[in-house]
Amino acid sequence: MRIIPKPATVKNPPEFFTGDVWLDAIAAPQEGGQRMVVSRVRFAPGARTAWHSHARGQTLYVTQGVALVQSRGGEIIELHPGQTIYTPPGEEHWHGATPDDFMEHLAMLENADDPSATTTWLEHVTDEEYRR
Repeated sequence: MRIIPKPATVKNPPEFFTGDVWLDAIAAPQEGGQRMVVSRVRFAPGARTAWHSHARGQTLYVTQGVALVQSRGGEIIELHPGQTIYTPPGEEHWHGATPDDFMEHLAMLENADDPSATTTWLEHVTDEEYRR
């Protein structure tokens, strides 16, 4: 057993996000085959991810604000604090804050066998797609 030092908060890169988004790593893969990744992600109003998918799926748990989440071809879903949503492996989706409020969620997933294949990043969500 060991205490893991807290990494610095990082601002997520603009090639994968629109607007200001910050990430605090909570759990990362460890020796012995543990693949869990958990992060606290904070979105400024109007900020959102690009379209993306995860090799082993992703669970989001909203802690503050109102989240917007959409699967490719689906309706935009609103999530409130205390709500959880699961996106299955390979499902293209995006998530972010509403235009007027900050939003925070815990993002939980499991690394792929090849960690670089855990998340597949696609094109940015357009303003038109976001406003639907």
